[in-house]
Amino acid sequence: MTCYLCGNNEFVKRMGIVRDDPSLEIVECRNCGLVTLSSLEHIRDGHYEDSGMHGVDLPSMESWLQECHADDLRRCGMLRSQLVNRRVLDFGCGAGGFVRFAQELAGEIAAVEPERRVRDYWGERMTIHSGLDDAGGDYDLITAFHVFEHLSDPIAVLTTLTRHLGAGGRIVIEVPSSEDALLTFYESAAFQRFTYWSQHLFLFNPETLRRVAAAAGMRVVAVQQFQRYPLSNHLFWLSRGMPGGHHKWEFLNSRALEEAYGAALASVGKCDTLIAHLELV
Repeated sequence: MTCYLCGNNEFVKRMGIVRDDPSLEIVECRNCGLVTLSSLEHIRDGHYEDSGMHGVDLPSMESWLQECHADDLRRCGMLRSQLVNRRVLDFGCGAGGFVRFAQELAGEIAAVEPERRVRDYWGERMTIHSGLDDAGGDYDLITAFHVFEHLSDPIAVLTTLTRHLGAGGRIVIEVPSSEDALLTFYESAAFQRFTYWSQHLFLFNPETLRRVAAAAGMRVVAVQQFQRYPLSNHLFWLSRGMPGGHHKWEFLNSRALEEAYGAALASVGKCDTLIAHLELV
């Protein structure tokens, strides 16, 4: 096995298990820090068209949209100035909630999503392509929220996305962080047995994201640390060893506390999410 990014063949095995396939190991490159699974062979061409990866916990499109509602609104707010009257493409749009809200701001917006049930659900209400070949080009903004961790060749995909970008355009990528505090600071054994998933082929840190961008001919404008899950969630993991603390201990949730906790984790690079803003070199 060699590292996808740097070609190194020395890895450290991470603690934890892949929750839906314990035969896979989680390994971290000793040289560049890329976290990956010990094998990617379970992801074949066409895998995500009918993967059903959201179909157990979120069996209906409505439940999937509701689960993503807060993130969809957050992303629209974060990118508002880049959305207004611009040509936008959301690559890997998932349930389509971001596109639903962003189309009220964008001059033109389209999406790419291989999962058939998403395209069937929206029909003519939303322009969703099954692949990039039909998506057109000259976009001012291309977004990819929690997509790149699913890709077996993220550099090749990012390179292809650059060909759909207009002059002066930007690509914004959001991914889970391999340095999540629950994994690398608190070292929650329960979380380490829960969070790793066979559908997540890579986990990135700021440096490995920069390497992906550079290999695709892009310049990193910024890599933001962002904390999606609040202190209540982390306390519940550490106390009870279970997910869902942000719902069960909702009384601990407040905007001021969430912002302060997120800023504290960001200051030491331990947020659960990274947001990369990329431009062509």
